[in-house]
Amino acid sequence: MSTQTARHRPATAQRRRPSGRGGPSRRTVLRRRAVAVLVLVAVTAVVVAVWFTPLLGVREVEVLGTADLTADQVRAAAAVEPGTPLVRLDVERVAERVRALPRVAAVAVERSLPGTVRLTVQERKPVAVVVRGDGAHLVDATGLDYAVVPQAPGSLPELKAEPAGTPAAVAVVTGLPEELRREVLTVSATTGADVKLALTGGREVRWGSAADTPRKAAVVQVLMTREGTVFDVSSPELPAVS
Repeated sequence: MSTQTARHRPATAQRRRPSGRGGPSRRTVLRRRAVAVLVLVAVTAVVVAVWFTPLLGVREVEVLGTADLTADQVRAAAAVEPGTPLVRLDVERVAERVRALPRVAAVAVERSLPGTVRLTVQERKPVAVVVRGDGAHLVDATGLDYAVVPQAPGSLPELKAEPAGTPAAVAVVTGLPEELRREVLTVSATTGADVKLALTGGREVRWGSAADTPRKAAVVQVLMTREGTVFDVSSPELPAVS
């Protein structure tokens, strides 16, 4: 009995003896804490520099895509303050201000590090003019009267339409093939169903509504090979020449 007890004692003592595998030393713990603090300070410094200082602020406003507008006009409308941190720049507000320019149809606003704001502008394109006492009013494909110039461009037809007929008249003009559009002198309409085109050579096309414009354009080009001055394609199934 005592012999067995004696044999077990060393094992018990061995189990109770410290293994020598303690936790990290105090120096290691302090070093890790110091590294964590330094990382936190660095991250905070970067965030502060990016969000609250001009380090990555706006230095240049680049304008692309202008034709009739000048880059300075676009910059003035954009109203981007130099030094504004790029990440805090409200691009939607900038785009909204630029789109307020009557000649602007669309604009894309991009941030480009380290300090550039790029504005890519799409200007409105005139499809017709309305001649008034103060000059020639340019009208785009949406029917918007967006600018006034002293003299009407010779390549554009004159729009003579009542407000109710303007959308249809503009839709017809924009839907014409280029070779036919070049011959249009005026486009008129009092409603959306009585569009008429005055062509070179004293010819007239009674178009009707803007529906089936591609088909009507194909039919009228065939009709114009015949003798006559009035071509009626308001019903393309039953066209007429007189």
